Amino acid sequence: MNNYNYKGAAALLCAALCLGSCSDQFLQDKKSYGSFGAATIYEDYDGAKTRIDYLYNLLLPVSASGIDYDTPSTGVADIYSKSTEEFAGLSAFVDPETIVDYTNVQDLIFRETKNVSPYGRIRECNDIIEGVEGSKSLNEEQKHELLGQAYFFRAWCYYRLVKVYGGVPIIDHVQNPIVGDDGGNELVVPRSTTKQCIDFICADLQKAADYLPAAWPYAGEDFGRVTAGTALALKGRTLLLWASPLFNRADDKQRWADAYEANKAAIDKLDESGVFGLAYEGNPGVNATNWGKMFVNYTGSDGSKSEAVFVTLYNKIPWVEASDYHKYNNWEHTVRPKNAMGGGGLTPTSEIVDLFPMADGKRAGESAYTYDKQCFFLNRDPRFYRTFAFPGVRWRFTGNPSANSKPAGNNGQVFDYPYNGEDYALWNYAWYEDESNEQNPGKSGFTADGLAGSHTGVYVNKRSDDLDVNETPLYTFNIQAASNGAPSGFKQSAAPYMEIRYAEVLLNLAEAACGTGDAGHMNEAYEALKRIRSRVYPSELAAKDYGLDASIRSDRARLFSAILYERQLELAYEGKRFDDMRRWMLWDGGQGQEALKASWKLTGFGGNTCQYLGVAPLNGTRRHTIEVYTAKFTAEEKNGSDPLYTLRPSAINLTRAGLTAELTGNAAEPVKELTDKNVLSLVNFYRNNQLTRKDYNADGNSVENVIRFKPNCYFIGFKQNMMQNNTTLEQTVGWTDINRGGADGTFDPLAE
Repeated sequence: MNNYNYKGAAALLCAALCLGSCSDQFLQDKKSYGSFGAATIYEDYDGAKTRIDYLYNLLLPVSASGIDYDTPSTGVADIYSKSTEEFAGLSAFVDPETIVDYTNVQDLIFRETKNVSPYGRIRECNDIIEGVEGSKSLNEEQKHELLGQAYFFRAWCYYRLVKVYGGVPIIDHVQNPIVGDDGGNELVVPRSTTKQCIDFICADLQKAADYLPAAWPYAGEDFGRVTAGTALALKGRTLLLWASPLFNRADDKQRWADAYEANKAAIDKLDESGVFGLAYEGNPGVNATNWGKMFVNYTGSDGSKSEAVFVTLYNKIPWVEASDYHKYNNWEHTVRPKNAMGGGGLTPTSEIVDLFPMADGKRAGESAYTYDKQCFFLNRDPRFYRTFAFPGVRWRFTGNPSANSKPAGNNGQVFDYPYNGEDYALWNYAWYEDESNEQNPGKSGFTADGLAGSHTGVYVNKRSDDLDVNETPLYTFNIQAASNGAPSGFKQSAAPYMEIRYAEVLLNLAEAACGTGDAGHMNEAYEALKRIRSRVYPSELAAKDYGLDASIRSDRARLFSAILYERQLELAYEGKRFDDMRRWMLWDGGQGQEALKASWKLTGFGGNTCQYLGVAPLNGTRRHTIEVYTAKFTAEEKNGSDPLYTLRPSAINLTRAGLTAELTGNAAEPVKELTDKNVLSLVNFYRNNQLTRKDYNADGNSVENVIRFKPNCYFIGFKQNMMQNNTTLEQTVGWTDINRGGADGTFDPLAE
């Protein structure tokens, strides 16, 4: 590839080309465009397009662990999700013994290297916008195509900042040093109000929507490019944030109406495309198998609609020396248990396992089904089975890691675990040598099949590329690291990450519609909930509204609560719950805000969002994980002799298994016996061998250690490096301003 004389452009183009997915072909175009100067790069369509493609490399969400500007919460056990019901662990935000201040708060804004700095990336967007708008050679159609994408990504940059900090400095042009301005004063920009930022973001997104197509004409080559629907979906999400209690303390109905119109426009545009929609609508499959399939069949290539409204694509191209074309998604490796050569798996809390409804769509205690806590997997919402994996379930994969297994003796018998991938069954129950610890919530037992540790009951399997779900998996399974550095296990995966999918947009519409308080809109919200459930529940539940209570149509608070509950289920482990809890201040209902600034006190939503919604605040609670243990047997050694090994039934196949007992209509005996023989065998295995559920303290403490989210963390402040870099920048209310002698911050994110 020839270099062109634009500062950094050769490296930028190379990065864009090398980091593309095998699906996002627009990032793998290997043409040579000759030599361009700074003044001419935007006079050539192909050259200008490489600059746009570079933005995708810079700004697509990264599906990785940890929270950074590059990595929004994506469902892993990061500091955000550990502050919710999804995962346990005391992150800084909820640890009662940790003080979060300007010295240790997460920094999501300041980077000295421009290519990894939010404002360095905003500068790239501004450069493209100015260059394309000033081009004398590009025609209007070409300009619109390029500008639409640049405006979207600039808005995406600002949205990421504003949702965390409130108002930030708006820079809408390329800043350059000015002769005579040795102090750089002309480059210093104060924080804009949050309202100004919201308006700016929405203006950019509307321009993007006006310029971009509803669907790209060459879908195979351009799949993954943002569309008009993508832009409107982000606009709808932005205005929903602005309408939510976090920013909308007085419950201004106009904000809800604006959010409704934006999300309605997004749905209309996505529907217009003919590409996007609810995946497998009307075809849920057994135990929501097709719902689970959409996370790997993201293009809708088998006739379904695609939910991938805003998506990051990956590939499984092997690593080769001196080449950077590989781009792996680590999610499959993350969720798989370690005896399958995964990364160890992710452990959900027992609270969220219990949170999922029963098979009739109603919560435990309200359902016709009795919740059997011992066999907690029976009679559950179909999505339960594609969100969690439990002892006795089949979790197939392509590959055979048995060569790495450790034999263990039991009366001369040799155990080979892990098993061949296609026969892999999850058996992660525990036993105790000391019976006194069986009921101790601070003590865990010894675990079967080499799965010792905290993962002793349930794993997260959401978004897993299960061979039962997808016969042509997107990963390449390697038993061991090769000499060329290729990763082992499931690391080589092309599974996508959907930052925005159609179901979220529909739920955003429902919430905004409810917020307006208009009877017609509230009915529309209710119908949206039914639609979400209709593509996972059996059709015979349609007459019962899939477990929804029709009376909530006219009860704004209860309808809000139902929508947020549905978001917990539908979007679990997709990195959305922390933002939802922030928007609705669900750790404490918004109490304590007036201590930061008197005007921050909630005057709408009954003065307490948790009471208004009828939900318990997360503050003051404690989270647990599920341990399944046998009280009937003891084992001789950790990870050694398993007394239940020879008694195990066949693992159940979720694509066929009937885990729902039929309702009889008889109050005295409401359900019939299970008809699926394999499921019945598993249930008998649990009951006959006294496999008992125990809720284990997930924070690892025997003493009381409850969640305490701090009132000032709803809007985080700037870390000291940011303030030191710009001494004129106002600190956020509730945070110390080191530039003003340690005084309280003065910037009000709620001021308009």
